[in-house]
Amino acid sequence: MPSYVRAGELPPKRHIQFRRPDGELYAEELFSTKGFESAYSLLYHLRPPTATLDVKPWKRAAVELLPNEPLRNRHFKTAEIAAGKDAIEARTPVLANSDVLMSVSETADPMDYFYRNVGGDELLFIHRGKGTIQTPFGNLDYRARDYVLLPTGTTYKVLPESPTRMLVYESSGMITIPRKFRNDFGQLEEHAPYYERDFRAPELRAPIAKTGEYEVRVTNAGRNAVYTVQNHPCDVIGWDGYCYPYAFNLDEYAPVTGKLHQPPPSHATFEAPGAAFCAFVPRMFDYHPLAIPIPYNHSSVDCDEVLYYVSGNFMSRRGVEEGSITLHAAGAPHGPQPGAVEASLGKTSTDEIAVMVDTFAPLQIAKPALKVEDDEYYRSWVS
Repeated sequence: MPSYVRAGELPPKRHIQFRRPDGELYAEELFSTKGFESAYSLLYHLRPPTATLDVKPWKRAAVELLPNEPLRNRHFKTAEIAAGKDAIEARTPVLANSDVLMSVSETADPMDYFYRNVGGDELLFIHRGKGTIQTPFGNLDYRARDYVLLPTGTTYKVLPESPTRMLVYESSGMITIPRKFRNDFGQLEEHAPYYERDFRAPELRAPIAKTGEYEVRVTNAGRNAVYTVQNHPCDVIGWDGYCYPYAFNLDEYAPVTGKLHQPPPSHATFEAPGAAFCAFVPRMFDYHPLAIPIPYNHSSVDCDEVLYYVSGNFMSRRGVEEGSITLHAAGAPHGPQPGAVEASLGKTSTDEIAVMVDTFAPLQIAKPALKVEDDEYYRSWVS
């Protein structure tokens, strides 16, 4: 996590008596990862978060995946996917492997239940829209071009203020700041493209003291359930630690530039088991007098490369649009399309925004994505 955060009222030491004004004990909750041996936080609830009234099946449709056969580069026009009921119900899977599931979600409707993914961290990229994510740690406001990281086990609901479109990465493990950007103390290095001040933690509000019947939909590696709990999940009086949701906006990202074209790892944002995340944002181009501003042809020999196009002029690609997802598969060389190299010469900057993930296990295609596929994309390099 970016840094230690402390919010609300806390006792002087952990695991000691901490009482409400009426004399009852607050309920301490350890929110931990990797079996108590990694990042964690301590939350103090008005009442125990364990009070479960009922557990029922959640008949959630399984994600149907097909191999990328024949193996080829692909393009999915996800802007054509219809909006859905709420941020969870609207999730439409596009690509997946055992490490990560990528979906798009568009909705204007608030969730009337809470959601908890216990199978791994979630990373939301907000393409457009604004609103609030309500969590026990507090409210986390989001806006366009935000990354929102939700640690595994976070209970939350998405409350849009305006129609919201997001790209969702569901990881099988922890999503972290790349190790190369952190010193031995966990602090961000001077060469990192962001700083601790750029990360936004939730704002803790007054605890919700209500009791009743609150729905929490829980998922864990394909197992699903609907919990009905007695105490409102957001009844926290205080918390501290290193494990919590946070947001980071791409407007704060400081891209690396150089004399010659910089490779994708220079634009890293996050990393996770089997996956590396990058962001391409407006930046000055290379300053060698003979520099070619756009990417060179390259073969992803050991990873699949997935780009989500957000906004701007995507000058190395043709036929893509806002919301497009391209899959450049391991074994299928790719690069600028015909005419793009010459057209880029002499340009001094770019206004494009795109986010990328490289996966090191082959990706499969979710069946709904086939409905919005540009079947001729692999031919777009033919002059």
